[in-house]
Amino acid sequence: MEKVDHIGIAVKDLDAVLPYYTDTLGIPLLGIEEVPTQGLRVAFLDAGNVKLELLEPAAETSAVAKFIEKRGEGVHHIAFGVTGIRERMDELRENGVRLLSDGPVPGAGGAQVAFMHPKSSYGVLYELCDKSGNQE
Repeated sequence: MEKVDHIGIAVKDLDAVLPYYTDTLGIPLLGIEEVPTQGLRVAFLDAGNVKLELLEPAAETSAVAKFIEKRGEGVHHIAFGVTGIRERMDELRENGVRLLSDGPVPGAGGAQVAFMHPKSSYGVLYELCDKSGNQE
């Protein structure tokens, strides 16, 4: 893993919580985008050494909607920046780590992403996030 790329935070209503982050905490908003493949609306915030990714479910069937229903709003995942995501996935599998998908899937910001099952990561949902544009 190269670095912590971002911390994903599940929220019920992006428009309602965004002023807390931008006005109260003074964290600059980088942008908002829809991620239809994940059923999400996402806001990116620049917290200096790490980005925050606010995740609002756009569909009741999305993984984030299920997370909020079960656990409430809060930290959803920690994302590690990687290059060569397929190779990293293979290495993790070889080391007994269970992944939530067979291959990378499109994520926010043009990244290819994959998640490690929390049962393989001592209860933490980790994301591999490859923004290199070279996922082979």
